[in-house]
Amino acid sequence: MKTMTSFNIAGKLRELERDVGTLSPMQKILLGTDGSVTTLLENALGCEVTVQTLSQEVIPANERVAASLGIHTGDMVNHRRVTLNEKESGKPLLYAASDTPISRLDPSFKDDLMRADIPIGRIMQKHQIEARRELDDVQVCRADTRISKVFGIFSHEPLLSRRYRIITRGEPLITIRETFPYYNFTDESRVIVEAPARIHMTLIDMNGSSGRVDGGIGLSVEDPAIVVEAKRSDKLTVRGEGESVERVKKTAEKVLAALGVHGGAEITLHRTYPGHIGLGSGTQIALATASALSTLYRPMEVREIATIAGRGGTSGIGTATFESGGFVLDGGHSFGPLGEKSDFRPSAASGGVKPAPVLFRHPVPEDWQILLATPAIPEGAHGKAEVDIFRQYCPVPIGDVQALCHTVLMQMLPGIVEKDLDLFGTAVNTIQGLGFKRVEHSLQPPLIRDLIDALRVTDAAGVGLSSFGPTVYAIGDTGMQDVLKAAEEAMAETGGTAFITHPRNRGAEVRASP
Repeated sequence: MKTMTSFNIAGKLRELERDVGTLSPMQKILLGTDGSVTTLLENALGCEVTVQTLSQEVIPANERVAASLGIHTGDMVNHRRVTLNEKESGKPLLYAASDTPISRLDPSFKDDLMRADIPIGRIMQKHQIEARRELDDVQVCRADTRISKVFGIFSHEPLLSRRYRIITRGEPLITIRETFPYYNFTDESRVIVEAPARIHMTLIDMNGSSGRVDGGIGLSVEDPAIVVEAKRSDKLTVRGEGESVERVKKTAEKVLAALGVHGGAEITLHRTYPGHIGLGSGTQIALATASALSTLYRPMEVREIATIAGRGGTSGIGTATFESGGFVLDGGHSFGPLGEKSDFRPSAASGGVKPAPVLFRHPVPEDWQILLATPAIPEGAHGKAEVDIFRQYCPVPIGDVQALCHTVLMQMLPGIVEKDLDLFGTAVNTIQGLGFKRVEHSLQPPLIRDLIDALRVTDAAGVGLSSFGPTVYAIGDTGMQDVLKAAEEAMAETGGTAFITHPRNRGAEVRASP
């Protein structure tokens, strides 16, 4: 059994700061205290703190709870979820979930515990129970849908959390997990941006004979997402993992120079997802970073931010979904000797070209579900290889462009507007064999073709390849668990990720704190 002295809280807090940045003194006190949090909050904030019970039920202990309490799995525990709130404003300060073995409760203590809205510390004071607190975990975790609603924060926002046990008469009486948003209890000015992934369905016109080129269709999804935080600093530092850190740094350098900032920022990449898998992480990371910095120093429009960051020069879908979410159709760029573009290039090689105009944006029906399946195979085309593909395969036949435009105009757009999933799904299936999307499919390994074939015999209305892949998406409403199972079976040998998400009909969200 761990004790407060065996758990190195100071070392753990230093470790957290290396990962997520400086913690305020108040945050450190809340994470490391062995006293009453309710009393501590009242003393520090100068207000009365009340308890609001969200739920309370007697349930069988799972393995984790049983191990923490020294009881048997299946023994009954009182499971309580509460928030500690500022009494006057009602603002939630802290979320707590506790488990207490029913067998260890005196009747009078049990009566008070089962009553709503009484802090556990005060119940113990009332019953004069001598106890000590043993801290055994401090961590940064991600907000889920339930906790994000409690605090009114983003669903992927970082939280600070600790777990401890209350020990009395040599036995654990209660195990408690306390959690609060990373931005609570700090006076530093910080900005956090949550940016959603996007599905890029296809480029529309890679022929150019009309005097325009590019154009695109796509939609925004709730998961995965990018979460970036920034605060003012006298120099530029970036905290995070993987190749995304360098992208954040390069974007930040461009934006700070454009803003004329003499100094820098401390930027933390709290959450990301892999690049070059067809879900637009490069654009979302760049735009989230630029948006955070512009919020700190000088507000700018998304399109201005995108131009500075060098995004949106071919497809405008990433920029448009960052701005508004939903389903988006963009109008491409003027093409020719006097146009914005005079050759065929991917977005990453189209720096200085403004994002394409959005011609149509519409919410995706909320009851539609989207499967994303990404096999564990080499990443999709990018860099020089992507540039070479555009040069080799463009222009595409004008007949394909015309057929694609007809499908988009007369099937896909009516399908979205009239919430006709079958019509929309038919369009998704049709566009896979047209224009530049056909090129993208032709460059995929056999596994991708097998995965798409496996999903098309399910109840999914439409199945497609996002950008250059390897992510494959499927759209449906009911029966999506069977689609998920089919994806997992198709990727059994190589491995990969597959999950069901939902359309996102709002763009990136920005919040400054305090």
